[in-house]
Amino acid sequence: MQHFELNGQTRRVGNKAALKAIRKEGLVPCNLYGCGQENILFTVSEKELRVATDTPKAYIIDLVLDGKDRYSAVFHELQWHPVADNCLHVDFLAVNDSKPICISVPLVITGHAIGVQQGGKFYQNARSLRISGLMANLPDDITIDISSLGLDKKIKASDVKVKDIAVVTDKDAIICGVNSTRNSSAEATPEA
Repeated sequence: MQHFELNGQTRRVGNKAALKAIRKEGLVPCNLYGCGQENILFTVSEKELRVATDTPKAYIIDLVLDGKDRYSAVFHELQWHPVADNCLHVDFLAVNDSKPICISVPLVITGHAIGVQQGGKFYQNARSLRISGLMANLPDDITIDISSLGLDKKIKASDVKVKDIAVVTDKDAIICGVNSTRNSSAEATPEA
């Protein structure tokens, strides 16, 4: 799993006015908790944060607070402004090497489905998959080969197997598939 370093400054608990002033400076209020430690309140630059949030990639975030304290974390919850689409608040969950981490990783689809070559239409319902595992075993992405996918066939989350990783997404969730179309059904029925 790729790591992304994010610098921040600790802050005190504040009221709405204090948080509004922080956001006007181009900073995002954040909270770090988990792994048996006390909550840490801090701020990060909105510009730096966008590099990690505006991508389909998944990262382990290496937080550097006040230039000295280092923490490994993952995004737990992000709150967005409904109109301006800027981040209002971030909750980070502290992680370590000894406990499993639950994180969403992007899916990479490879190959050409047989069903599409027969006139079917490919569809993809999921762009990421929620997995759980130790930090050292987490992949950057999960590759799914659709070469053997025929007409009216689909791949579910239960069909995905990754070494040393548990798939947490609902096992009946459909990732992708091939639907038959009029063209494919016309090819399947012989002319009289």
